[in-house]
Amino acid sequence: MAADFYARLPPVERFDRLVDDDAYQALPPDWTVVLTDVTGSTVAVQEGRYRDVNYVGAASIAAVLNAAGRADLPFVFGGDGATLVVPPEFLGPALAALAALQEHAVERLGLALRVGAVPLAEVRAAGHEVAVARYQASPRYAQALFRGTGLGWAERQVKHPDTAVRFASRAAPAAGEDPYAGLECRWRDVKSPGGETVSLLVEAVGDDRDATYREVLDALSRTFGDETAHPVAIDRLQLSASPAKLGPEVRLRHPGDPFARVRLWALSLLGRVLIRFGLETSETDWDRYPKLFRGSTDYRKFDGVLRMVLAGGPAERAALEAVLERLHRAGRLAYGLHVSDRAVLTCLVYKRMGQQVHFVDGAGGGYTQAAVGFKRRLRELTAVPEQVAG
Repeated sequence: MAADFYARLPPVERFDRLVDDDAYQALPPDWTVVLTDVTGSTVAVQEGRYRDVNYVGAASIAAVLNAAGRADLPFVFGGDGATLVVPPEFLGPALAALAALQEHAVERLGLALRVGAVPLAEVRAAGHEVAVARYQASPRYAQALFRGTGLGWAERQVKHPDTAVRFASRAAPAAGEDPYAGLECRWRDVKSPGGETVSLLVEAVGDDRDATYREVLDALSRTFGDETAHPVAIDRLQLSASPAKLGPEVRLRHPGDPFARVRLWALSLLGRVLIRFGLETSETDWDRYPKLFRGSTDYRKFDGVLRMVLAGGPAERAALEAVLERLHRAGRLAYGLHVSDRAVLTCLVYKRMGQQVHFVDGAGGGYTQAAVGFKRRLRELTAVPEQVAG
């Protein structure tokens, strides 16, 4: 059936294959690009609410996957929102779930969420394409890579004042006891061993974008390294002992439950003990779990824009910036980055030793803050009109 299209794709084994045409297949013509973003996210991040912003962005994905009843739809987490491509069988339930999230985000977290839906047929009629690859990041985790300019075009339609109303979702909210089942936020921020955690956005422009991306990937490998750049160091991965860390999950998933924070806090403390001593329970081998966790993170992705969260130090970051700035001045790419000292995790766990994904961003609103410089540089190169602020 058409809904199985993505799940049946042959996996690609290396992230650098994002530049290879034969890694991708065109999405079915009757699918729809669904986009969400927290409006006013830059201000919310500046007010210190980046964990709430991340949680609502990740909740967009959880809501759609739960409404569809499957975890194998292609998506990309963007920090303050998400992009998904949804088959027609699940579009109605997905938009209804997101309409409910719009209400819950305002009522429970004080954040407004924009939801747009752009049919893939309209994307292609405008001269743009969206193709997808299924990147097998680890034995238990596959993530979508997207190729083409179609997702960027769809995002502009959803945000631009002249077209936003046309593509805004008008679905009625769905009812459900816990539409965000599996969404957790219980881990301590992960400190970078090198002192810096860099949230990076890069988009190649011009006639030979693949060559530009290859040059960037090569520079990343030289400066940050392939393995050491991973922002989740296993020896620094620890469940939080702070009840305050549980705030977004308690408010969005357990409103009105006076014992939710205490219950989740107790589970976190128990988890710390289980991991510390490498114990095994009926469902989880806690000695193996940190490695499985690390392999299921989305710290690098591609949706026409290269998005990465990288661990390193000032020297690595300076060397990478020099390459990016040279390529930007040559008119070949736009980039933006934000530097903090740790990574923030928001988790979607369906089975503790099975299907899960851990969304990674830099502390202090990494992707949202990186987007400020990214959009400025992109306008310099392409004269793209300034979009509604995220």
